Parts: sequence; structure tokens; C-alpha cells
Amino acid sequence: MSEVNSSRCYNAFMTLMEITYELQSPLQPEQLRALGSFANTYGLRRFRVDEKTNRLSFEYDASRLKETEVEHVLRQAKIPVLRRVEPVGTVSQI
Repeated sequence: MSEVNSSRCYNAFMTLMEITYELQSPLQPEQLRALGSFANTYGLRRFRVDEKTNRLSFEYDASRLKETEVEHVLRQAKIPVLRRVEPVGTVSQI
């Protein structure tokens, strides 16, 4: 199977979700480094920090991760989540 075909196969089964959290306080440098390590978590695609609104958004593959697993990773990294909120933008579809 070529790379192109395997890429199509992978994308065909992805269910992209975005989840946004309001933070209790701005993130500290060590917390930002912890977020960078999330790249190694299977199913997390990217994150975005909005310093103006004090929000953190994640794009993840819901066929591989549950929302509770995302929250667990945040707790382990000591990210000060206040509550879940509706995302401002939308996730582009593949």
C-alpha cells in the first residue's frame, strides 16, 4: 500500500472534535511545555491557547480519544481548567 493510500485510509476514519476550556489563570511556562508533550498523546492533533480570553482549545480524533481522556491529560499536567466552554471557531473537515 502506498503512502497516499494509507493516508486516505487513516483520514477516512477520523472523527475530528474540538473542545475548549476556560482557564482559571494564565498558563505558566512549565504548563506550556507540558502542553507541548501532548503531541505524543495518540489522537491529539493540536492545541491553541487564546491569552485574551484565557481559553485553551484542543483538536482531537474522537475515534481514538474520549473527552474524559483529554481532561485526564490536562489534570496530569496541572493545567488550571475552570470549565468547558463552546469553541469560538470551527474545526475544518478532512
